[in-house]
Amino acid sequence: MQNVSKSKQILLVGNPNVGKSTIFNLLCNRQQKTGNYAGVTVASHSGTYEYQGETVEVIDLPGSYSIYPGSEDEAIFSKFLIDEQQNYAGVVYILEALSIKRGLLLFQQIQDLGIPVLVVVNQIDQAERRGINIDVNTLSAALGVPVLQSNAKKNLGIEDIRGAVFNNSFKVSENITFEIPVEQKGLVFKILQETKENNQYRIWTLLASETYLGKLESVHEQLNADEVKCLVPKRLQTQETVRRYQNIDRIIGKVIAKKPQFKELLTEKLDKILVHQFWGYIVFGLVLLMIFQSVFWLAEYPMNWIADAFFWLSTFVGTHMPGGPLNSLIANGIIPGIGGIAMFAPQIGILLYFLYLLEDSGYMARVIFLMDRFLKPFGLNGKSIVPLVSGTACAIPAVMSTRNIENVKERLITILVTPFMTCSARLPVYSIIISLVIPDGSFGGISYKALTLMAMYFLGFFAALATALLLKTIIKNKSKSFLVMDLPAYKTPLFGYDFKLVLGKVWEFITGAGKIIFFFSIIIWLFSYFGPKTETDQYVATDVKLENSYLAKMGKAIEPAIAPLGYDWKMGVGVLTSFVAREVFVGTLSTLYSLDEEAPEDRIIDKMRNDVKPNGQKVFSFATGISILVFYAFAMQCASTLAVVYKETKSWKWTVAQLFGMTGLAYVAALFAFQILQ
Repeated sequence: MQNVSKSKQILLVGNPNVGKSTIFNLLCNRQQKTGNYAGVTVASHSGTYEYQGETVEVIDLPGSYSIYPGSEDEAIFSKFLIDEQQNYAGVVYILEALSIKRGLLLFQQIQDLGIPVLVVVNQIDQAERRGINIDVNTLSAALGVPVLQSNAKKNLGIEDIRGAVFNNSFKVSENITFEIPVEQKGLVFKILQETKENNQYRIWTLLASETYLGKLESVHEQLNADEVKCLVPKRLQTQETVRRYQNIDRIIGKVIAKKPQFKELLTEKLDKILVHQFWGYIVFGLVLLMIFQSVFWLAEYPMNWIADAFFWLSTFVGTHMPGGPLNSLIANGIIPGIGGIAMFAPQIGILLYFLYLLEDSGYMARVIFLMDRFLKPFGLNGKSIVPLVSGTACAIPAVMSTRNIENVKERLITILVTPFMTCSARLPVYSIIISLVIPDGSFGGISYKALTLMAMYFLGFFAALATALLLKTIIKNKSKSFLVMDLPAYKTPLFGYDFKLVLGKVWEFITGAGKIIFFFSIIIWLFSYFGPKTETDQYVATDVKLENSYLAKMGKAIEPAIAPLGYDWKMGVGVLTSFVAREVFVGTLSTLYSLDEEAPEDRIIDKMRNDVKPNGQKVFSFATGISILVFYAFAMQCASTLAVVYKETKSWKWTVAQLFGMTGLAYVAALFAFQILQ
């Protein structure tokens, strides 16, 4: 084994959507998800790699357009960049070949802060396809730092980056690209003399910031009242930006050449439809419909295979293990409980795979742009669609992704309404109930089951919008926000890489849910195996019928509260256990129906389908099924999401209001649905 003798830390920095996270993944051989829309990385990520006996720690900072933070993720970037300068060797600055002009603004700001930089021009192939020629040598001379080329999607140039980092090719430019305006120079020099700081531009950034950057907050104490009145941070930032772009335009003129008579590209042609005020929404609806149809159609056979495999395993264990409590626990408790969740892995995987392909292709950026006008009246903006769409996978990272929303009010509203979106944990609940109560058949070639699933997703989305509209009137904020973003070129998705990511995410879901369900399967089995002693029993009864168990007694105790919703005691137990995590509902019912010895020997879903009440009515009737679907569409049943909401809002008031508000709405809506349909 090679002895590692040296170590260093570097930062990956750049605008959003320049391929920074992809380069991070390739350097460190990690599986951080990358997306083709702004704001996908909302916190710093770290990884390491070894090269020629040296260990390199790579910090992937959130994308930013400027050193001046406008949102929380940009604040993370600015503070780390300045506060931790003594700890890292330099910055690997990623420029996108198609947007060099935009990227040079932040680059020059970092350069003027006296930070060592190495530039990488990424996605060179996209520029060549558009007939754009970039003179890398001239660019390097103009910037005063080394410039490398890469194509992260094809793993080109990564070894060059490792070599440059190993050779410490980072360089501090001797040229100052921004001259402090004459009217502020006196104030800057005054502060320089009164502090230990010797970088003029760093003092300027403190004056031009709404919130002071770095560790020089004492600078504020150096200003008298008149000096503070003369400072208008936004005006200073605008003044700086105008002057910088004048310099950048001169550089661009030297290094970029475009071929004449260049034809309109596929990106421009597609955008005439995909971001159209009418056709854009139609296409988006059709894309969603195709995804939901695939969730049922493509997943049908693998789901049946998994269900049959767990049924066989349960039967095999029950037959070959010695009889007794352990046999019952494993064969009728743990295996059916975990199998009840595992069978939905194909549906979750298909849904995530399509979402990843849409992100990689560049289409999700169009959805943000398209939805901005639609979401504005509800107190949201286009960036809110990122957490809302991400919420279809999991609400936890979705809530965290709100950090790229600059407006405080819009961010808070987005956090509070994102859990309404149908996450992957709801998908098993929806899938099993839809399979039980929605008939086979199709409308216009689309199955009723797919249409119902799509309706559940839209129900969650419209509930989020209605709640946002209500919160808009409650939460007061005078500031306005505007969506400013670049639409990236369309790209061929990385089908194999995305499939690998999906496998990891599905396994993460199964193992995460499996741990919870394993625990609850044991608890449910314990309470179902034992029962209160009868007049003839001296001790607590064991191996009792399910109807006579402690679990049944507990379930029937809450039956008066849930009977108006159409639920029996088994469903009531499922609802209670699912307050930890929604998917536990399916695992709980799987365990309960497996423990029911009076039900015929068959797969769990068939037992549920054939179960009847004492009056002969089906337990899972159409009215009951719709009631369950509506309840889980609105209920806030995820302890982890609640924890993240509190972490992001720092408010118990909003966290508790979200929990009781969503759960109360779920109960009332489910009650209304059942009473109308029964």
